[in-house]
Amino acid sequence: MPQIEWILHSGTVFDGHRLVPGASAVAVSGGVVSAVGTDAELKALAGPATQAVDLAGRLITPGFTDAHIHAAYAGVERLGCDLAELSGAKACLDRIAEHAGQPAAPENPDGWVTGGGWYKGDFPGGYPDRHTLDAVAPHRPVYLINRDHHSAWVNTRALELAGIDASTPDPADGRIERDPDGFPTGTLHEGAMDLVARVLPPVTEEMLTAGILHAQEHLFSVGVTGWQEAILGSYGGYPDASAAYRSAAEAGTLKGRATGALWVPRDTTVETVPDLVQEFVERRAANAAAGFSTTSAKIMVDGVPENYTAAMLDPYLRPCSCAEPTPAEERGLLYLSPEVLASVSTALDAAGFDLHMHVIGDRAVRTGLDAVAAARAANPGSAGRHHMAHLQIIHPQDIARFAELDVTVNAQALWACNDDQMQELTVPLLGGERAGWQYPFADLQAAGARLAMGSDWPVSTPDPWQAIHVAVNRAHPDYPDAAPLLPGQSLALGSALAAYTSGSAWLNRAAGGTLTPGAPADLVVHSVNPFDLPPAALSTVQSDVVMVAGEPVYARSSAGSGAAVLQRTTT
Repeated sequence: MPQIEWILHSGTVFDGHRLVPGASAVAVSGGVVSAVGTDAELKALAGPATQAVDLAGRLITPGFTDAHIHAAYAGVERLGCDLAELSGAKACLDRIAEHAGQPAAPENPDGWVTGGGWYKGDFPGGYPDRHTLDAVAPHRPVYLINRDHHSAWVNTRALELAGIDASTPDPADGRIERDPDGFPTGTLHEGAMDLVARVLPPVTEEMLTAGILHAQEHLFSVGVTGWQEAILGSYGGYPDASAAYRSAAEAGTLKGRATGALWVPRDTTVETVPDLVQEFVERRAANAAAGFSTTSAKIMVDGVPENYTAAMLDPYLRPCSCAEPTPAEERGLLYLSPEVLASVSTALDAAGFDLHMHVIGDRAVRTGLDAVAAARAANPGSAGRHHMAHLQIIHPQDIARFAELDVTVNAQALWACNDDQMQELTVPLLGGERAGWQYPFADLQAAGARLAMGSDWPVSTPDPWQAIHVAVNRAHPDYPDAAPLLPGQSLALGSALAAYTSGSAWLNRAAGGTLTPGAPADLVVHSVNPFDLPPAALSTVQSDVVMVAGEPVYARSSAGSGAAVLQRTTT
């Protein structure tokens, strides 16, 4: 056995699947886990250069793997006009005014204010208007993506520069919110975002690289050591971040185990599928040569319910009678027809890609499952690790199909709660019966489905413990007085931890995700043993020490024993 470099002892060990009976220590050497066992067993392996970390009863787990994230977007937005950590409309407007008052950069001659992270629940009806932005930024154009990245908020100057007015038609894959006279209000949904995004100053590779590395540091601080970049392609004003990931991987600055999903454009047709797949194969090879794995293909099947773009089996309810719904609004949007979705899914599966589908509405879930069924039937020898992200509204008849088709549930558990958006913007459009079909994690698990987890950051926080808190409690820590959302669909703490570690790492085809001999030493020492906490306190858990391949990448300064050792090591 190689010289033991680290022994983390006197704690509790979760190996990615379960609490290991009797184990209290983990040994690390050569970047991998050397042994898991008792303090006495592992201390007997120590040599003169071994460094010991006293866990003092704390829990040690594999590093978290985020199975659905937009790290590049998040990093760039955090370096711009970042609204993601703010609460309330006033705080957002104050931040925007602050950025609008700063001098424009030479590469931004029109003075665009860009960034994002505003929350629909902070504004009446879910969507703010251009006049509100005009009041704080009257002369500079503003383009701000909301937290879910399905809508953008722009001011009058931005509309002018883009040439958008009452005569501008809605694109096929999006919608412009309008005043009664037809003039845009300032909120653009889905493909309509591109009407303004096309005139923005370009996001350069240097900006994307800086964003990725900035995001990486934040992810390490919350215990995330691996992730899947969920869109690699042109979307919402951002270019493909693959080149930035390749350069970071080649430079050795990309330390986290990042993988990516190549974006399937929403204008794909049956006729263009062969060329798309050939392009993806070439891109996959180029990325792999640089050390960046892109074995997934991202397909956005539908949108989100709050703007009527999630695809529903039955029409939306109309809590406001102020306007008649358009045909597209009645049951939402499928961005690819069932025929195209089945065609591209089958071809990508045959080429060895894992399908990563965005599905929110019950019609999108069913259509996506039908496409996977077509791919499985056409390619019986395929081992595709196909998965569906978000999975908000699932018709009960489709629950069993996930295990039958081996489709992994890629859950964003933080959303499964009665927050303002759920109560004020979502449930009124769904009604009581469909609201009772939301995020059925327990039913999916009971039916044998595989579970993975992710955050969709910057849509929501990347801190896994916030999502685990909701998965277990079905209530958000910021809404302590709200009733749990369908508490019968909660997960046990061990199940949620397994989904966010071994489940997501398996989905990513990535090393890590377990603490077993020979596995990469990607690990997190948590601030406490959460199995000793009441469920309502899970959101308070923090990361004290984080390693990737046995290398310390984060140590919380106030973490006490163990963190000081790591800090000395990393200086």
